[in-house]
Amino acid sequence: MRVLVTGGAGYIGSVCTELLCDRGHEVIVYDSLWQGHRSAVDPRARFIQGRPFEPGNIATMMAEVRPEAVLHFAGDILVGESMQNPGKYFRNNVACSLEFLEAARAQNVRKFIFSSTAATYGHPEQVPITEDAPQRPVNPYGEAKLMFERILTWYHRIHGLEFVAFRYFNAAGATERHGEDHRPETHLIPNVLKVALGQKPHVEIYGTDYPTPDGTCIRDYIHVVDLVEAHILALQPGICGFYNLGNGGGYSVREVIAACERVTGRRIPAVEKPRRPGDPPRLVASAARAMRELGWKPRWPALEDIVATAWAWHQKYPDGYPD
Repeated sequence: MRVLVTGGAGYIGSVCTELLCDRGHEVIVYDSLWQGHRSAVDPRARFIQGRPFEPGNIATMMAEVRPEAVLHFAGDILVGESMQNPGKYFRNNVACSLEFLEAARAQNVRKFIFSSTAATYGHPEQVPITEDAPQRPVNPYGEAKLMFERILTWYHRIHGLEFVAFRYFNAAGATERHGEDHRPETHLIPNVLKVALGQKPHVEIYGTDYPTPDGTCIRDYIHVVDLVEAHILALQPGICGFYNLGNGGGYSVREVIAACERVTGRRIPAVEKPRRPGDPPRLVASAARAMRELGWKPRWPALEDIVATAWAWHQKYPDGYPD
């Protein structure tokens, strides 16, 4: 299949490109490189450096490439930044996404797979969270993702476009070639591993008085390869709708730090800080729908196994990608 991967120079997009190439798909990566890394793009894929805000650029690219499916990973992901600059998130994550969608429809693309987020749920009433839970985002990042989910629903109703929107929980881990290198890095596991590498003096724990067993927030972690496998399964015809992707369990911040200490064999100091506004005590997914309808099952359910793959990548590339 000819597949367009937007944001294919980023963390999840680069792993997806790698696995798609492994399966024999023809892959085209479109990425602006504002946040991604050129060296993260699998050499077997064709790379197009994107200029999404240049009028007509997305439509011209789509007409040239004429993909059979679009996997749309491109977008901004920093929750805190979205609270300071909401316009950036509505512009990049809604307006630009709509341009990709319109361009795909014009070329009769039959499948559009969207990288959504558990942030659309806001503060959940119950855990584990199912896809039918109320969606009440508490930040512009989650709101923008939800807005585009609704756009996809209408395009399916009106135009018959087959779409899949995956609501991610916490992606982590790495392949041998591709890992997590955000700048700035805001995710817990890579920041903990930076301490183990000697690149940071300590890790910060935000809030120790939550109603959880050890007082720190609990989150669901999923290996990036498991996450990508769901996207590849979703390329099958007839798959359409919304799916959570997580392991269905959860680990506290302290448990993550302890797992990283066991994997690395190094002590990782932590500094306790006050809660951050808007952090729910517990976010855990129910991925039963994906398992039932996609035939998907995580192969990396254990946190230490996930951390071990991330640690191997960070040791191999301690400074991340060169560009």
